[in-house]
This record gives sequence, C-alpha cells and structure tokens, in this order.
Amino acid sequence: MIRRKGGTRLAWPSVTPTLRTERLLLEPYVPEDEEAFVALFQDRRVSRWMGDGPATEAEDRALFGRIFTKVYAGDLFDVWAVRRDGVLIGHAEIKPTDVVQGHEIIYALAPDVWGSGLGRELAEAIVAYGFDTLGLTEVYATVAAANGASLAVLDRIGFEHVRDIAEDDGGITRVLTRRRGPGVGSSDGRRG
Repeated sequence: MIRRKGGTRLAWPSVTPTLRTERLLLEPYVPEDEEAFVALFQDRRVSRWMGDGPATEAEDRALFGRIFTKVYAGDLFDVWAVRRDGVLIGHAEIKPTDVVQGHEIIYALAPDVWGSGLGRELAEAIVAYGFDTLGLTEVYATVAAANGASLAVLDRIGFEHVRDIAEDDGGITRVLTRRRGPGVGSSDGRRG
C-alpha cells in the first residue's frame, strides 16, 4: 500500500519477484525508497548513461511514482530496487522495447560500488531471469558507445554487438544481444 498525504491509500499489485545473487537483493521498490532512488538518479555520474540523460529532481520523483502507478499497477514489466546489505545501491529492469523488438535489460549502480564486480553480478541475474523465468531466447542491451565500463561488463558476460544507432544529439548507442545458450541458468539469479 502507498499512503498519500491526506491518508488516501492506493494499492499496487507488484508481481515483480525478488531475486538474490551472492551479494545482491533485487526486490520491488517500496515507497520508502523514494529518497534513495532520487539520489541515485540525480547523481550525474549515473544519470548521464540512463535514458535521455540527467533529469530534474521533480522528473525523477515523478518517474519513481510511475513505477507504482503505471509499471507495477499495470504489470507492464519487471523493475527492481537493488540492495546490498539492506542499502539501496542500484536500479534494474527488464522490459519489452521497440528499439530491438525484444526485451532489454537496464541497470544502474551507485558510483561507490563501481569496480567491485557488482555490475556483472547484477547484469547476469537479470539475464538469467529473462531466460529462466520469462522464457526469452535472446536479451538485449542498449548502451552509449562512450560508456566503456558497461560495454566491458556486457562483453564479459557474453553480449555481442548487433548494430549502432545514431542519436539526435550526435551520440552513438550500441545495440547488444545475448542469446540463450548452454550453461545460462538460474544459478546466476535465484528467485527469493
């Protein structure tokens, strides 16, 4: 339940499951995550690589609200708060996208955990969920060509370059794919 100002309660039926990795817990957002979510998305080191780039605080708060009112309420796709030791350190999604006519993984981690292997652990968990739970045979990622760290993570877990998209701002977005193969399974992302 979400408690709004004035005591109005809204329910949301989140069917997004909880996933666990060795060091991470991926679970549906709760209203109390708003401040940490906004802080993550307001960090320009993170938001420069997300969607259309940095947004205003008000836009990020509205985005957080839409997770409940649109995404969870409409069971549109899976979106998770990513926690380590009980602290929100990231964001993850897997959702249908018209860019590739398939499902795309999206993830972001707070800069203080970069370089610790958590990006790889998180990406592997989302991919395994796509294959094992959603029954996908292929998973995509779209990454700014300048985002070398994410491209390296995805390369290490078996993503391959499909094509490049020229963006209106002059940037290049790389479209990557990973196909289901032997050994891809739930050991990478266990349901909780």
